[in-house]
Amino acid sequence: MSTLYSTKVTATGGRSGSVRSEDGILDLSLAMPKELGGMGGATNPEQLFAAGYAACFENAVIHVTRAQADRVRDGDIEVVGEVGLLPGSGGGFNLAVTLDVTIAGVDQAKAEEIVKAAHAVCPYSNAVTGNVDVTLNVAIR
Repeated sequence: MSTLYSTKVTATGGRSGSVRSEDGILDLSLAMPKELGGMGGATNPEQLFAAGYAACFENAVIHVTRAQADRVRDGDIEVVGEVGLLPGSGGGFNLAVTLDVTIAGVDQAKAEEIVKAAHAVCPYSNAVTGNVDVTLNVAIR
């Protein structure tokens, strides 16, 4: 199977450093969140993961409905991603994710069916299955 897309991002300085993509489009300073004893004032890995997962999941919703009568478009969906950092066993850490998915133009049962299908195809969902607790909240508008 051939790779559809690949990118490289270099991180330096850990949580108080920076990240930069090979094409320079992503070029951000990082800071330890105040909640973890840091200075805050810049993004952090959890925010970046939440942003990536939410955006990818939204596209997965659009993808799974392309051939359906109830096709979902960009303006019909909002995904809010929340990533929590939790203490893990042995001094390590774990992540927990909540995705609040709101879809317009469908009923609740259809929205839940769409989100379930999107969760099955989203690369972020597939990557974290069995490793990260993911809560999916579905609403309609």
